[in-house]
Amino acid sequence: MLAGCSFQDTFGFMTHPTRSYNGPAYNGQLQAPNSVVVCRSKQCAAAKLSMSREYIYNSLLHLFDNNNHKTALVCAANPGSHTCTESFVTMPITVGITPAYAYIDSVKITDVSVGKGNTQLGLILNYNVTYNGQTPDCTPAQSLMYVKNVNNIILEDSGYSCKMTTIGQTTIKTLFAIDYIDLDFGFIGGYYSIGFSGPAYGGGSGYMLLRLPKDAYPLSPELTQPKSTGKQVSSILKGSAVTESITEEEVSTSQGVQIFPLHK
Repeated sequence: MLAGCSFQDTFGFMTHPTRSYNGPAYNGQLQAPNSVVVCRSKQCAAAKLSMSREYIYNSLLHLFDNNNHKTALVCAANPGSHTCTESFVTMPITVGITPAYAYIDSVKITDVSVGKGNTQLGLILNYNVTYNGQTPDCTPAQSLMYVKNVNNIILEDSGYSCKMTTIGQTTIKTLFAIDYIDLDFGFIGGYYSIGFSGPAYGGGSGYMLLRLPKDAYPLSPELTQPKSTGKQVSSILKGSAVTESITEEEVSTSQGVQIFPLHK
């Protein structure tokens, strides 16, 4: 009650019970990206220079569809170099009256659907949430990725519940402003804000990367001819006059269409 809506740890409450305290690594604000960088064919450039909203939407759809039912790793990262600085993202919370830190190190994609107007992408995400060595039971997060334009790509959810205390459910809400998409290696980077409400409350913000197992290219450019089985190919004519047969190995498809010999 004394802390209000801001996070306050035990030490701050004991020394200054009426002072608002935001906690470590939490500024309560989500930084908006200036531009979105997209990497393809091993080259990176600002999306507004050479890409359309439809291209980014279709690329994200292919990327998530290729990784459907797979687990993506989550890490805190450097916004300049887009490299991981930790193997998780963490935020300070209070569970009941006990200060703690919540961690998210992975998320499993369980469903991908196309929204209306080719601007929305529906996702069902299962975040791996832990705190103080405990893993609570959490419901899937019904998330929406909205591609408004080449400089405004947002991933958010309506809030999912976790059983973090014996009394009541804690609601967790995530907002992810994307500014980096690597179609070659399946990386998605951006500024995040994660908030907890209920028996466990708190939150944090920063920069993170999603590391998907597969890239955004659905088709393989190399098409190979299947190996021959050597089985006998029956003649297309029936009758005693036709006694000759050929094998599949003798039928070459590299020189065009081959005509079976027809005997009168």
